Amino acid sequence: MIALPHATAMVVGTIIGASIFVQPSEITARVPNPLFILLVWILSGVITCFGALVCAELASIFPKTGGVYVYLMEAYSPSIGFLWGWAMFWSMHSGIIAAISVICARYVAYFYPMNSIGITTIAILVITVISAINYIGVKEGSTLQTLFTGGKLSAIALLIIIGLAFGSRIPEHFISRSFENSHLSIKDFLLALVAGLFTFGGWHMVTYSAEETINPRKTIPRALIIGMIIVTVCYLALNTVYMYILPLDVLASSTKIAADAADALFGGGGGGLMAGLVIFSSIGSLFGIILAGPRVYYIMAQEGLLFRWIGEIHPHYRTPSKAIILQAIWSSVLVATGTYRELFTRVVYTEWIFFGLMALGIFILRRRPGMVITHNISGYPYIPALFIISSFAIVINQIISDPLESLYGLSIILIGLPVYYLWVKKRIGRSELNVYN
Repeated sequence: MIALPHATAMVVGTIIGASIFVQPSEITARVPNPLFILLVWILSGVITCFGALVCAELASIFPKTGGVYVYLMEAYSPSIGFLWGWAMFWSMHSGIIAAISVICARYVAYFYPMNSIGITTIAILVITVISAINYIGVKEGSTLQTLFTGGKLSAIALLIIIGLAFGSRIPEHFISRSFENSHLSIKDFLLALVAGLFTFGGWHMVTYSAEETINPRKTIPRALIIGMIIVTVCYLALNTVYMYILPLDVLASSTKIAADAADALFGGGGGGLMAGLVIFSSIGSLFGIILAGPRVYYIMAQEGLLFRWIGEIHPHYRTPSKAIILQAIWSSVLVATGTYRELFTRVVYTEWIFFGLMALGIFILRRRPGMVITHNISGYPYIPALFIISSFAIVINQIISDPLESLYGLSIILIGLPVYYLWVKKRIGRSELNVYN
């Protein structure tokens, strides 16, 4: 069973993956001003915290395995929940697993040079090993995640302390002459905010394993709130160190910002230290992501929205073993074919459509007779309303910025609708669906 420390480690460990070691460059390129850079990170943290508060209330109402899938199904209909699970498996969740495993393998190649086939092999091996550990038991997977998260936070804290103490090699901090006359636009600021929110991705995954969590009505809300505070503080401090060590023009153009910062701190060997941290961080993140996904597929199968065999529980290990194997296979296929790149970049923004609907579901559920809420959002209705506006603003901005890619991503999701109505609904029968509708 998952206790509060393990649940909090899952929140922190899932969010702090590889993105924070590369994504700051994109934000700096969009808003090359120290104050606006920090504002982007603060707003990203605040918006994500609002989402976490929304999830906390919903988790207290429905302390069931499945998280966002359950909330969407209960607030709307099985078809909306099915679309979330559909997108998770074919693109969003499996794509994240594939992408992070490849990043991990590429940094392994820093120490042991290898070609693309070797990197692909290592990435699939990482997915296989971590899936096998989660197959054996949730306790083993969550314990290792907690250990990796503790080590990751210690390394980041050490980097922050050393960076602030010894980092500056120039008399003027946070200044870059090449950006002195740069003009900031609202569009660039919003795109930078999207990049920041992407780095906070995964905050909701702790809700997927609610039934394996001790006292989920209290543990999950606490884990979400504590975890988000830890992550936001880490991100703000780490980006302050990046700006303290490196000029903004270098920060904006770097493709390996953390390694460049480490080289500036420790000399030529800094890149090796940072490569090790990225590997460690990626593995820790994968433990939580690989643990979370199969719980959604399990509950969907239990409710007739997937093949029943996907929802089978291992008689000895008590884990959704078939769902874990299926996820590992598809994620490995995405790694081997390289298709995760297109799927992930085209579809990842669409999860914010579901997040907006999830928050809107609070207003619907609060009006439903007999609904018992044990963890109220203190800022209701303003916090969920602001989160809804933010979620749909992200989607609209993405569609305006890149309409063709956005429509392609939406089409992948919408393919799930005919699948649901032509196969799933026919298979489980109208009488069973009427329980939810």
